Amino acid sequence: MADFLGRDYWNQRYESGQTGWDLGKISPPLQAYIDQLEDKDIRILIPGCGNAYEAEYLLRSGFHKVEVIDIAENAVRKLKNHLGEHTLLKITCGDFFKHTGTYDLILEQTFFCAIDPSLREEYVRKMSSLLVPEGKLAGLLFGVEFENPGPPFGGDSASYRKLFSKYFIINKLEMAHNSVKPRLGNELFFNFSRI
Repeated sequence: MADFLGRDYWNQRYESGQTGWDLGKISPPLQAYIDQLEDKDIRILIPGCGNAYEAEYLLRSGFHKVEVIDIAENAVRKLKNHLGEHTLLKITCGDFFKHTGTYDLILEQTFFCAIDPSLREEYVRKMSSLLVPEGKLAGLLFGVEFENPGPPFGGDSASYRKLFSKYFIINKLEMAHNSVKPRLGNELFFNFSRI
């Protein structure tokens, strides 16, 4: 499964336009979360950024320490063509699990559901290692199990609490009330603080 979900797989998905997860805009729950952030100086990372609508929105909202990373060269090339002129945005093509840096906030949007579920423990450890003490991990997780083999891979609130509570304080984990219509009732908004 890990090879199946590697660099070549995601490059092909972007090349062929098989990007059903792409809303074409920032997700409303993430937009609402960003809108209530007051400190524009925080360091923010968006892993598995794809077309990075969240990063574009952050830049337009006055944030100036934003970094995005994606394993797919095709996605990164397209992103650089679209947002490359923004000197306040750092765009990296690479493996999130090998990434280094220190951040105040990491935003999750369709990255967790795209990785092999066997990597979830490693995902949580890596997120914790990239955040400053009390740094935030916030975003969306699917709150349902999918019948078809993923990606996307789903889950439920209880399993997420168990998984993340080893490294994070669970500030919020609840059904998102402002998801886009096709995902309404299927997305959990979360806000975790690194222990």
